[in-house]
Amino acid sequence: MRFYFAPLEGITGYIYRNAHHTCFGKVDKYFSPFITTNQSAAFKSRDINDILPENNKGQILVPQLLTNNANDFNRAAERIKQLGYEEINLNLGCPSGTVVAKHKGSGFLALTKELEEFLDEIFANPVMKISIKTRIGKDQPEEFNKLIEIYNKYPLEELIIHPRVQKDFYKNKPNKEVFKKALEASKNPLCYNGDIFTLKDYQELIQEFPQVDRVMLGRGLLSNPGLIELITENKPSDKIRVRKFHDMIYNDYQDFLSGERNVLFKMKEVWIYLAALFTEHEKYLKKIKKSERLKDYEEAVERLFAEQEIIVNVIKKNP
Repeated sequence: MRFYFAPLEGITGYIYRNAHHTCFGKVDKYFSPFITTNQSAAFKSRDINDILPENNKGQILVPQLLTNNANDFNRAAERIKQLGYEEINLNLGCPSGTVVAKHKGSGFLALTKELEEFLDEIFANPVMKISIKTRIGKDQPEEFNKLIEIYNKYPLEELIIHPRVQKDFYKNKPNKEVFKKALEASKNPLCYNGDIFTLKDYQELIQEFPQVDRVMLGRGLLSNPGLIELITENKPSDKIRVRKFHDMIYNDYQDFLSGERNVLFKMKEVWIYLAALFTEHEKYLKKIKKSERLKDYEEAVERLFAEQEIIVNVIKKNP
């Protein structure tokens, strides 16, 4: 089984990925938070820093692009290739309202004619391998019948399917019936993504779809960074490594960011997910969120690690 780490904007940048790779590893591919392309093919310094090879040593990283313009995609791919990358991922899954309003991410799925023309152009003379991360439609699951016909026309490195429609966001259950149909119909390798939070979730998925040979984990890995080891080796996370993981992220953010407020903002985002790994974490998370100084934050974190234990088998599912 191959395990991929899904990107989450604002959290899984290179500082987070490096800490995860050092403390837990077991990830076959990390995917970068999406880079928005433009006509000038110029990347924001934040985006280019995130995918620089020197900032991602020892990892297999796949940069992800968010666009509905084929020329912009191709120019960005050329620049990313110059950094030494061999694969690029197209984001057709982001459900954010601001993204969808621009007909990007999962908003592009509703424009099947334009999507097919876009894919014709980027596959006409691709400079590198292209994979796609997609939802099953914008409004209705039935939209995927047309989408899989389109995807089958192109030699994708792989098709990563999050079996929800855009309007679901992360609510409701993943549509396993549509994913089953995709397994039967797809001419490209498929990867499953969606709601694998626990060992039981993974086991149920594989029992239902034994032919699946790659899965992408997102919120489940954010909640339990050692989830892959739990799946593959029945080895639960321990406080020593989780603390090392936290401290690496925290220290690197202090080195990279200016001002306590910026560091606190980033760490509070991390704890929205990571807190679920601990028993009786609610009051500690509340104190972390209310922290306005690093000293207050450090005290709240210290108490959480000292007074609560790691949950071994059950992780609360975040919204």
